[in-house]
Amino acid sequence: MSPIVNRFPGVVRQLREARGWSQEELAERADLNRSYVGEIERGNAMPSLVTINKLASSFDLLPSFLLARCEQH
Repeated sequence: MSPIVNRFPGVVRQLREARGWSQEELAERADLNRSYVGEIERGNAMPSLVTINKLASSFDLLPSFLLARCEQH
């Protein structure tokens, strides 16, 4: 797998925890199911571009910036 795929779960978790949000809060902000957020953070689910956009928007980031963070880690 590519570094972005491997690092995406950890980046999402880091961003969520840095804001002091629970998985439930992130899911609500991103209009996703809480269990799906957990699956993403554990690396058990591969989010679509639509989901990446929802997550990025919930963090007030551009999707490209969210993916760039994955390349940097």
